[in-house]
Amino acid sequence: MKSKIALTNGIIYTGKNTFINKALLIEDEKISAVIEDHAIPADYEKIDVEGKNICPGLIDLQIYGAGDQLYSAELTIESIHQIEKLLLKQGCTSFYLTLATNSIDLFKKAIKVYQTAEPKVSLGLHLEGPFLNPSKRGAHPAELIKEAKLPILEDLLADHNGAVQMMTVAPELMQDECMAYLQAENILLSAGHSNATFEQAKLSFDKGIKTVTHLWNAMSPLHHRNVGLPGATYTHSSVNASIIVDGIHVDYEAVKISKEMMKERLFLITDAVAKCEKDIYHHILNGDHYVLPDGTLSGSALTMLKAVQNCVQKVNIPLDEALRMATLYPANLIERQDLGRLDEGSVANVLVFDADFNVDAVYFEGKLVE
Repeated sequence: MKSKIALTNGIIYTGKNTFINKALLIEDEKISAVIEDHAIPADYEKIDVEGKNICPGLIDLQIYGAGDQLYSAELTIESIHQIEKLLLKQGCTSFYLTLATNSIDLFKKAIKVYQTAEPKVSLGLHLEGPFLNPSKRGAHPAELIKEAKLPILEDLLADHNGAVQMMTVAPELMQDECMAYLQAENILLSAGHSNATFEQAKLSFDKGIKTVTHLWNAMSPLHHRNVGLPGATYTHSSVNASIIVDGIHVDYEAVKISKEMMKERLFLITDAVAKCEKDIYHHILNGDHYVLPDGTLSGSALTMLKAVQNCVQKVNIPLDEALRMATLYPANLIERQDLGRLDEGSVANVLVFDADFNVDAVYFEGKLVE
């Protein structure tokens, strides 16, 4: 028997439009329609959300773990599934599981474990490194950062079979043949941990780098005589950028400026890590963010919904637009027209949350997350 659900009495944010006094119809794994309440078919189960917000499930293209599960330290199927469960409860229904700079052997093992796990919530892996600029390494170990060379890339990705979906690289250090190889592997390239000049960054965008990793963090500065990677990002007509809106990685005033400059090209990530006391990354929770033992900022403690809340309450971005930054815009970047929106035929990943940004209910592929 088909599952048919009607979410009623809520404010529906579809991605493009906002509806009040209408119902969201979910049939099995797909969105069926947004219709008037009085037109709900008799065979649909009505669920009254009591005035709460209804939006697409949130999408995080850069997250390393959740709870006490840092994937690069655990490297188990169970760890992936635990991270998926935790993120679903937070309203994040799609994500790229991310690994920071590490050894090539560890990356290859991580790819194999990921393939074996056959994750449903995670859409792929995001490798942040090791092909970065050491001068902008941040929390990444200097001894593991490498210059990209074709044999290294071919070895790393020989058997990934689409598992690696995204890679952060320093474009000023990336040879054309390496960039062409990664693009042929259908990997979304992002400029980050980079000391690129304006000219170097712009050239890399023209060659196919489509986005920028955590705007402002670990990159050349916006200087009045060389506007660097941020300036190239601002002025390019199509390149996107992720940003960490926790008030720690980036000041809220810088978020305001970035949003004004980039409009729909700016999207949210958490860059969230997890408590870890083993492997090479020892993440220590310092109130509302994580640091390494030497105090270096190493990741956020954000959830995607908290990032949306910060956009609304700290940056004065309207709720519908803040939600698009966490749903529609990242979905468009990764070319998933069935995610990040509540259109007819979209995957029924749905978040219901209240006026205080508390999660009320999450539906993943049309099923209520328990």
